[in-house]
Amino acid sequence: MGDLELLLPGEAAVLVRGLRSFPLREIGSGGWNQQHENLEKLNMQAILDATASQGEPIQELLVTHGKIPTLVEELIAVEMWKQKVFPVLCRLEDFKPQNTFPIYMVVHHEASIINLLETVFFHKELQKQAELMEFEIASKALSVLRYITDCVDSLSLSTLNRMLSTHDLPCLLVELLEHNPWSRREGGKLQQFEGGRWQTVAPSEQQKLSKLDGQVWIALYNLLLSHEARARYCFTSFAKGQLLKLQAFLTDTLVDQLPNLAGLQGFLAHLALTETQPPKKDLVLEQIPEIWERLERENRGKWQAIAKYQLRHVFSPSEQDLRLQARRWAETYRLDVLEAIAPERPRCAYCSAEASKRCSRCQNEWYCCRECQVKHWEKHGKACVLAAQGDRAK
Repeated sequence: MGDLELLLPGEAAVLVRGLRSFPLREIGSGGWNQQHENLEKLNMQAILDATASQGEPIQELLVTHGKIPTLVEELIAVEMWKQKVFPVLCRLEDFKPQNTFPIYMVVHHEASIINLLETVFFHKELQKQAELMEFEIASKALSVLRYITDCVDSLSLSTLNRMLSTHDLPCLLVELLEHNPWSRREGGKLQQFEGGRWQTVAPSEQQKLSKLDGQVWIALYNLLLSHEARARYCFTSFAKGQLLKLQAFLTDTLVDQLPNLAGLQGFLAHLALTETQPPKKDLVLEQIPEIWERLERENRGKWQAIAKYQLRHVFSPSEQDLRLQARRWAETYRLDVLEAIAPERPRCAYCSAEASKRCSRCQNEWYCCRECQVKHWEKHGKACVLAAQGDRAK
């Protein structure tokens, strides 16, 4: 592992072997939180290893011990909890949490797992945080999808058919490029979503290909120029029309940045002269999404009971429980490690400008100036006091 180690090799192996799936009613519990902390440590160590080019020991451990399916099941379980249990929990008459951080950690769990998978593959405020996190999760899922297309020729027939026929991934990727949800205009300035936040793009950088745009183009290249995928994909008149929209995006500037796209240009030119195909009616036996189906079958009709159980036993912690958990979080999120894996300079928690000053009390938030820190205190205050209490309790 790298020079800066969060986990020793033996510790990482123990944490990976201990990964397990939790019933929906146990999401947010003490044991579940312990596993969340372990996943965060594995996640940070995997990033440190990748940064230091020290191989992929975390990936090897996850594969060796067969824990990738466990991570996928955890992802699906949290997604089901958000869809089925969380709305019921919010409607309960007794749902008046003194602190929303335990719920935030459940929402954050999904982001932690998807970030780990990406790395090894190489109230109102709470709702606002969840929406931003959902966007970040979606962007990381796009990266994971692109890595899957890197090995498209070795995918099972069932998986390939679901990608190409059930979900029509090529056309879906064209829609993403057309709507470009990771770019927006704010106050006349171009912003792009990168590094978990919206960042203003300098005029001189606006022709530069963004990371997410690049992921979509590489995925399209892999799918459309793969012999196996092209043999399975049905080029109907609709699909042909959608794919030919790509020609307008394939400028010289874009091809200069991704030279392999010249091959995609040639393919589209050939496609424009090719007759369309009628829809295929091949018999393909597909695997159903069995994890989701099993979880839904096991918990159907129990959503309110799960919500009530979690309200009593999970999301109504005592002040002592919160202080203990704050100490554990402080031990998990070591500042020296977080700074080492940070992709860029820290940003102000209030205005997102580059920051050089850190909250002296909790050391968790960054600010560009005193004025921004004062303006942000209304949102940051409770978490700051809790974190500081956790540090003093050590």
